[in-house]
Amino acid sequence: VLVINPGSTSTKIAAYENETCLWKHGIDHPADEINAFSRVEDQYEYRIHQILQVLDDRGTSLNDFKGIVGRGGLLKPLVGGTYLVDDRLEATLHNAPGGEHASNLGGIIAYHLGRRINVPVYLVDPVSVDEMEPVARLSGLPELPRLSQSHVLNMKAVARKVALELGKTYQEVNLIIAHLGGGISVAPHRKGKMIDVNNANNEGPYSVERCGTLPAFQLIKLCYSGTYSEKEMLTKLLKEGGMFAYLGTKDGREAEKRMNDGDLNAKLVLEGLCYQVAKEIGAMATVLAGEVDRIVVTGGLAHSEFITQEIIRRVSFIAPVRIMPGEEEMEALALGALRVLRGEEKALTYEAYA
Repeated sequence: VLVINPGSTSTKIAAYENETCLWKHGIDHPADEINAFSRVEDQYEYRIHQILQVLDDRGTSLNDFKGIVGRGGLLKPLVGGTYLVDDRLEATLHNAPGGEHASNLGGIIAYHLGRRINVPVYLVDPVSVDEMEPVARLSGLPELPRLSQSHVLNMKAVARKVALELGKTYQEVNLIIAHLGGGISVAPHRKGKMIDVNNANNEGPYSVERCGTLPAFQLIKLCYSGTYSEKEMLTKLLKEGGMFAYLGTKDGREAEKRMNDGDLNAKLVLEGLCYQVAKEIGAMATVLAGEVDRIVVTGGLAHSEFITQEIIRRVSFIAPVRIMPGEEEMEALALGALRVLRGEEKALTYEAYA
């Protein structure tokens, strides 16, 4: 299986033989070349050319692959799973209904490469997976329904691994999974569905660069103060908030070093991040009515023993905590395609579930 994971200035590709990763390769795209395109979706031929060059340099033929899988893009809300990329889905990704984003290129690139060798092409657990229950969508204002956008690809992959460790399937367990990255997603997974989640862009714990939930009245006053434009406020919320706003760094390791060197403010801010994650986990435990088989902490910040121990200290009374640091997006994509290619799951179609 060929795996394709586009980022804003790079494209990661990998070759998997069953569960084994044969190789991975990261392609960097210079800013001047990327910026030459007016729309993100128009970059697909440029990136395809570079992917084919890497395959050629490695002595790998496109014909060696039985399937191709790409990272899912910003689509309409849909259920989790592996989706077949057909003509309609490729056209939808080009139209970018959920907004322009590099992840939209995953399915587009995979589709065009798949057509060359006539193999099936898939997306797995796109960002816009929405399995929330109706009650979870209520925010307090009908004009502002709660939306599901999260680190679903990694969370569902981790959920399947933890279920396997428990000798069960994903459809047989109740989990709370906290993904700690540039944004933070905390979600209850009940019997194979992610039934609630804080939208990592505008709710929940603050992260290394995002504000999370803010006091609404004070936020409105700030927005109308005349100090910031709408664009500046969005930048402040998504890229200049959280730990960065307090400490001037987005590097958790640097913040932790400062703390260890005696910086009490760094200690307070890191403790605050852990405190808010633990509160969100506690809230999601109520969604599952306390029936929790495991709490799982994953993502880049889960490499920090200080952060994980602070969270464990506050939430271990709910359920045992499993630490699974990092995120294996490439593996998650490959395994999603493999489940369909082996007949373990049926491929979903976008029109049926969107």
